[in-house]
Amino acid sequence: LLNHYQEFFIVREKCIYWVILFVLGITSSIAVAADDSLPVKIFVLAGQSNMEVQAVVDLSGKDYNEGRGTLLSLWSNAEKRTMIQHLRNDDGTWRQRDDVFVHYQREKAPLLKGRLGVGYAVYGGTHHFCPELQFGHVVGDYLDNPIVLCKTAWGGKSLYQDFRPPSSTGEVGPYYTKMIQQVKQVQQNLASEFPELAGRKIELAGFVWYHGWNDGVSRDRGVPEYEENLANLIRDVRRDLNAPGLPFVVGELTGPWVDAPDEWEILRKAQADVPKRDEFRDNSIFVATRTFVRKPEDSPNPGHGHHEFGNAETYFLVGDALGQGMVSLLENKKEK
Repeated sequence: LLNHYQEFFIVREKCIYWVILFVLGITSSIAVAADDSLPVKIFVLAGQSNMEVQAVVDLSGKDYNEGRGTLLSLWSNAEKRTMIQHLRNDDGTWRQRDDVFVHYQREKAPLLKGRLGVGYAVYGGTHHFCPELQFGHVVGDYLDNPIVLCKTAWGGKSLYQDFRPPSSTGEVGPYYTKMIQQVKQVQQNLASEFPELAGRKIELAGFVWYHGWNDGVSRDRGVPEYEENLANLIRDVRRDLNAPGLPFVVGELTGPWVDAPDEWEILRKAQADVPKRDEFRDNSIFVATRTFVRKPEDSPNPGHGHHEFGNAETYFLVGDALGQGMVSLLENKKEK
């Protein structure tokens, strides 16, 4: 009789075990299904070389000021390490996110695409990064959706000519056209570009504009036209990508001139004033970045003022500010 009871309890425990596994399996399937139902959020990151990628990750030696101001130097600084803790794995490698992807078609160079991490640079390799790194972490932490960052940035390109929007008088800028084409290509070919995202719906979720150098050195056209060209850019991007009210972040021209006189201040004021217009106030935002500039002697490229001296902290903070600006717009949109 005792043996019968033992067999009964053994069978009962096995049944309970398999029921638990079955229930867990259903729960897991439901969770996966729920995740699969979330659309892919696409964010466009546009601009010129300071969006292209200029911050130094780990290069050192004489050519890089002995590694001062690199991402690795931040990690070596106990006070700064907490700020970038999420960028590195326990084994010392730089982290890649599983839920944020980057698509960056360089000019006259192979496409770079994959999971967000360091290295989506015009130079190739893994020794540089730009605002997309921390921007991707900020929006990735905020959203449950998978995210694709479509980077459309080319060095030395003006708004008054190269990115000139259709609503501005004159010839449409070739890089405006290229930018719109690349965004549409990513939307249309998402499944082939990122097979892990195949079958999901797609939503164009936001646009970031981080730009200004080439217009700032053009006193006759770039600076006087910047405000109206920027307003037209917002209108035309929304129209041409069929995205009315698309959240639009305007990043301040950072540059080495924290308190720049004359044309640079006029351009910065134009960048700040456009999002304040009634038509843009609820879905656009200006993000200040001038306080993020670090000293050239504390940076890897002391002679590259036009690239914020390649300072990793500068670009990390810019990306963070652009990301926080986008999150505020998404919050505002969600509340309406």
